[in-house]
Amino acid sequence: MNIIATSQLTVVIGLGMTGLSVARFLQKNKQRFVMMDSREAPPNLELFKQEFSDIDLYLGELDEVLLCRASEIVVSPGLSLRTPALRNAIAAGVSVVGDIELFARAVTQPVIAITGSNAKSTVTTLVGEMAEACGLSVAVGGNLGVPVLELVDKQNVDIFVLELSSFQLEATSSLRPVAATVLNISHDHMDRYESLAEYHQVKQRIYRHAETVVINRQDALTQPPLSKNAKVISFGNGSSDMKNVGFMKQGEEVCLSYQFKPLLAVDELPIKGRHNHLNALAALALGIAAGFNMQGMLAALKSYKGLPHRCEYIATINGAICINDSKATNVGATVAALEGFAGEKNIILLAGGDGKGADFSPLVNTVTENVKLVILIGRDADKLYAVLNAAVNCIYQDTLISATQCAMQHAEEGDVVLLSPACASFDMFTGFEDRGRQFSQAVQELTA
Repeated sequence: MNIIATSQLTVVIGLGMTGLSVARFLQKNKQRFVMMDSREAPPNLELFKQEFSDIDLYLGELDEVLLCRASEIVVSPGLSLRTPALRNAIAAGVSVVGDIELFARAVTQPVIAITGSNAKSTVTTLVGEMAEACGLSVAVGGNLGVPVLELVDKQNVDIFVLELSSFQLEATSSLRPVAATVLNISHDHMDRYESLAEYHQVKQRIYRHAETVVINRQDALTQPPLSKNAKVISFGNGSSDMKNVGFMKQGEEVCLSYQFKPLLAVDELPIKGRHNHLNALAALALGIAAGFNMQGMLAALKSYKGLPHRCEYIATINGAICINDSKATNVGATVAALEGFAGEKNIILLAGGDGKGADFSPLVNTVTENVKLVILIGRDADKLYAVLNAAVNCIYQDTLISATQCAMQHAEEGDVVLLSPACASFDMFTGFEDRGRQFSQAVQELTA
C-alpha cells in the first residue's frame, strides 16, 4: 500500500557538491525540502549550516519513515538505489530522482549527453571546445567539473554539453538530448552492479529520448535497442560514408573523414594514440548531430591538447616516453591506452589499485601483444598478477615512486612507460589526480 505524502516535501540525500547544488536550486525555486546524509560528519557540513540554517538536517541512519512520506527524493549519485531505505520508499510510491532529472525539467536549450565506460571527459571537453569554436555559448558540466544545477541560470547559453555517469543515469528519465552517445562499454563499477548486463542497461538510458544517437561501430553494446526511432550516426575504424565518420588515407596520411572526404590528418591532432583519434571521431559525430559547422570543429581539433591524467605526455628519458593515464580506473580504459600506444612489445605498464570487483582477463590479449613488463602496486596487485604473469613478466613494488624508478631502470629507447592502472586509486591515494601527480613528480625527478 502506498503511503501518501503528508505535504509537498522534498528530501535531498547527500551533502557533497551535488547535494549542495540541489539545495541551492530548490531554495531558489522556493521548494520545501530537508537534507539527509548517512554519514555523521559529511563533507560540506559547516558550509550547509551556514547557507541553510533554517533547513532541517538529518545525519546518520536514513530516516525511512520520512523518506516514505516525501513527495520526492533527490539522491546523490554516490548512493545506490538498492539502499534498503530507498528501495522501501520506491515501493511506497515515492519518486526518486537525481540532479540530472531536475536539470532536465528546468532547461529548454539543446543538450548533448555523453556517457561510456571510458573517454567521457575527453569527448565532453572536446565537444565543448568545438561549440565555442563554432561561435556558440556553451556550458559544460555534469559528472565533469560543475554540477549541472549550477549551470541552469547561466545567461545566454546556446547549448549544454554534459558528461553523465551510470550513477546519474539511474535516476534520470526526462532528459531529451539533441545528441547522445554511449562511447564504449567495459566492465566497471561491478561493486555496484550485479552484472555487465545491468550496467549496460543503465548506460543505455541516455538514449531514451535522444533525437540522434551516436554509436561506436566497434562496440555492439553502444547500439540502442532495435525499437529506438532516433537517427543514428556511427564512428569507428574503417572508412566514412554520407552519414558516418571514420578514417581514410590521403596519400600516405591517415585522415579523419566524413561524407567520403578527408577532413584532417591524424598527425595534426595534438592528442595522440589511436584511442584518442577515435575520441576525435566521436566528438565530430556529436557535433554533426547538433548542427555544428565543420570549420569550427576542425579548428578545435587542431588546438585540443587533452586533459591531465588521460594519456598525458610527461617526459622523455633516454628515448623512452612517460605517459600519465592515471584516469584509467577500469580495464577498458587500460586496454584502450595499450592499443593506442601499441608498438612491438614496447610498453612497460604500471598497474594496480582497487579493482572494484572487475574481471581482469580482458587485459591478457593486449598485454601479451604489446607489453614487455608489468609493474604492480596496490590492493589488487595479486589479482592482476594471477591473470597476467603467464603472459608477461610481472614485478611487485610497494609504492608508485619505486614502481616508476623500477620502470625507468628497465626502459630502453623507443619504449613507452605507461601508468594506466586499470583500477581505482583510493587504496593508496586521495584520487586518480593524486596518483597522476605523484607519477609525474617521480618522472620529473628522474629527468633531473
